[in-house]
This record gives sequence, structure tokens and C-alpha cells, in this order.
Amino acid sequence: MAEKILKATHQGKLSLGDLAIDCYVLEGERRVIHKRGMARALGMKSAGGNVFTRTLQRKGLGSEIPQILAEKIENPIVFKPLSGDPGHGYEADILIDICDAIIEARNKGKLSPSQEFLAIQAESIIRSVAKVGIAALVDEATGYQAERERDALHKLLSVYLSEERLKWAKMFPDEFYKQIYRLRGWPFPTGSTKRTPYVGKITNKIVYEKLPPGVLEKLKKLNPRVPETRRRRWKYTQFLSEDIGQPDLRDHLLQVIALMRAAPNWSTFTRLLNRAIPTPGEQLTLDIDKVAEDEDGM
Repeated sequence: MAEKILKATHQGKLSLGDLAIDCYVLEGERRVIHKRGMARALGMKSAGGNVFTRTLQRKGLGSEIPQILAEKIENPIVFKPLSGDPGHGYEADILIDICDAIIEARNKGKLSPSQEFLAIQAESIIRSVAKVGIAALVDEATGYQAERERDALHKLLSVYLSEERLKWAKMFPDEFYKQIYRLRGWPFPTGSTKRTPYVGKITNKIVYEKLPPGVLEKLKKLNPRVPETRRRRWKYTQFLSEDIGQPDLRDHLLQVIALMRAAPNWSTFTRLLNRAIPTPGEQLTLDIDKVAEDEDGM
């Protein structure tokens, strides 16, 4: 049976010291370094034929190559780059495993004088990358990192949000709003559900922008403004999934209300909130001189 040739979805150059070696992301998210690239990284002048394999099988060094690793070396992955002829390569992590074996062989005095260069190169590679990070380096070199992040965000939103509007249920307790008014020094409108429009902006800042990245943007798409009224028809909470999104919002509100209770004023509360639940890349600031745009989406 013919060996399946995997196709590359991304490719690029992986920097290892002064070298730039070919690397790829294949179908199934397999990070691969070309066989020639691994040979060059280890200081081998040629990777033609079976030079790479034979070098690692030589007396002394070969005894420190575990059987499982030896089998992988003997059976490279056949793949099709984005352009050009099919090539042979290995899972990126194998490079680190090979470096470990070379260094171990050197430490046990098993390398011949002609193999000492391998240990020098192996130590250089180990200093450059760690096994836990080489996949990330390949992703960055091939441009796959951005797609991986988009895919992770898509998976998160697919379980966090509901594409179909759910039946409305009250999720923001009255105390949440009472604490906002207290901390802002505003009189609370008893006997009325009408609130100052700034509350919507505040709610976005201290609640929705603190949820996982991308949630608020997706909520705005699921619940767009009605052109005639410029207001949102539904509440954001109706688009949070019942099993993940809504429970997470409830937990967040409990934390926020607890911080509100502990704060004597708004500035203290914002400091506590930023410390306890930071928004990535920014500090909590509220410009209450501008009318909120999202007070109808809470």
C-alpha cells in the first residue's frame, strides 16, 4: 500500500541561531522540519541519501538513541510542500529528542572526535528552543499562529455563545445597579426601572469587556441595532449559552458585586477590579462625559 503523502497547509523558515531551516505545518496540525533542515541544524554538511540516518546510527551515538526515536528517524514523514516536489521530514519535537541523545552520548564519552561537532550544535539548539516551545516557533515561522488563534477563538465562541436567541431571564441582580449608583454618588431611581444611559457603558466596561476576548464583538453581531431606533432588540444575555456562557457571566457578576461592596467609592472599585480581573492590554477607564451607546444591550 502506497504511503499517504500529507499536504502542507503552511510553511516558512525557522530561525535556529544563524541558520534558517525549512519548516511546515501539515494536515492534522503536524509541525514538521525538513530532513535536510535537521541535518543542517546539527552541522551535517550533507543530508543526501541516508547521511542523516547513518550519522545517528554510528557506534557510540547510536546506543543512546532510544528505540522509539530510532524508528521515527528511520521512517520520515513524506509530505507535499506548498510548492515543489514531495519532501521528507520529521515532527519538530524529534529535533530536541535527538539533541538530548547526542548530549547524553557526549557526557558518557561515547562520541568519537569526529562526532564532537554534533554535541556543540545540539547544545546550541537546546539553548535556542525548549521542547515545549518548538511547535510555537514553527507556527510563528509558517504564519500558522494567526490561524491557530482564530480557530481557538472560534471554538471558544461556539460553546460560550448561542447562535439562537434564548428566552429572556433576569441575570443582573438589582444590587449590581444599586452598587453602581452608590459608588458613582448618584441617587438610585426607586420605583422605576429606567436608569441613566451611562449605566450601559459602565456595564460593558466592568462586565462584558472582562469576558473572554471576542465575546462582546460577537454579541454585537448576534444582536445588532435596529436601524429605525438605533437600539438593540434583545439583551446580550439571551445569546450566552446556557451551559457555559450564562454560568460564567453569573460567576463574574458575583465577583464584581463583592468588589463593589468592599469599595467606598468608584476609583477604589476600579483599582480593585483591575487588580482582580484585568482587561488584557488596558486599564479600566470610564469617560462618563460621553453618552453610552450600548445601554440597551445589557
